[in-house]
Amino acid sequence: MSIKICVPREVRDGEQRVALIPDSAAKLSKQELSVSIEAGAGDRIGYFDADYSAAEIVPSSTELLAAGDITLMVNPATSEQIKQLKKGSVLVGYMNPYSDLERFTQLAQRNISAFSVELIPRISRAQAMDALSSQASIAGYKAVLMAANLLGKFFPMLTTAAGTIRPSKVLVIGAGVAGLQAIATARRLGAMVEGYDVRAAVKEQVESLGAKFVDIEIKAEGSGGYARELTDDEKAQQQEILAKHVAAADVIVSTAAIPGRASPRIISKEMVEGMKGGSVIVDLAAEGGGNCELTKAGETVDHKGVKIFGPINVPATVGNHASELYAKNLLSFLDLLIQEGEININLEDEIIKGSLITHGGEIVHAGIKEQLQGGDS
Repeated sequence: MSIKICVPREVRDGEQRVALIPDSAAKLSKQELSVSIEAGAGDRIGYFDADYSAAEIVPSSTELLAAGDITLMVNPATSEQIKQLKKGSVLVGYMNPYSDLERFTQLAQRNISAFSVELIPRISRAQAMDALSSQASIAGYKAVLMAANLLGKFFPMLTTAAGTIRPSKVLVIGAGVAGLQAIATARRLGAMVEGYDVRAAVKEQVESLGAKFVDIEIKAEGSGGYARELTDDEKAQQQEILAKHVAAADVIVSTAAIPGRASPRIISKEMVEGMKGGSVIVDLAAEGGGNCELTKAGETVDHKGVKIFGPINVPATVGNHASELYAKNLLSFLDLLIQEGEININLEDEIIKGSLITHGGEIVHAGIKEQLQGGDS
């Protein structure tokens, strides 16, 4: 009997993505895997039930989850969904591994092998599975469009019969995947762009996109492609130099976020008050508390004429392509997880071990176990 792969409709408010698009479902079907999709799962992005010709359409999420050997999701499973999962099955998706930790106890109790896409190691062999990067790229692109919509100015220089309009100045804070995409998008829109990151190693990448690199002469390379935390003296130096560039910017897109930690505070209230009236900050780190002191997740704050927008779940606003990229990430992961028609959880594999949170009725991820059980094992 073939492995049954199930995809439920996402229940998070505002979520438009789906874990498998029709093309991905067809590819799995060609591998003699059984694919079931909950009715209406792709409706919000124009993938209707009839488009999933290679999959079985199941009307009820309860029926779907109870039958799945592998369940693919975008957002973390709710407590109610976990209760409905088939005991001993596999769950793959975003898990928010550093919050709502009691979910993992519940998953372990149902003997679910739960894989978190956020925890997939950032190694070359796992690049095709890197959902954090694929979705961050979308967020960086969309953040610039959000900023352009809020800004009462043109991005490009325009020469008109009434005179010449100077281009807007955009400062992108954080030059990871989201930041680099934001830089590229702002440049395509014709803005003058600066990029800042505490990791000096990204200077060449920023400049290759046509932006100027803001160098504060601090090297803060950390592990896993992220920056290390700055010392108090380094933070003071950062604030002093960055304040001048913040004051000159019409738009700031901030992207400095580290999974599992509070977003670093980079833009102070005083720095905002030094900006020109009508300027805009789009803070992609809002869900982690924000890079700006004044950010409120899901809201637009107007502080002395400066708009600070803290969008949440930005990739969902580009649901079609976000789903396409995420589905490709999952297909690559399934290629590793399924060997010769069987589910093979190889704990010797770095990718499997790094992303696995619960297995065999236990919480097996050391970091999660330490948080949940105080280090006892």
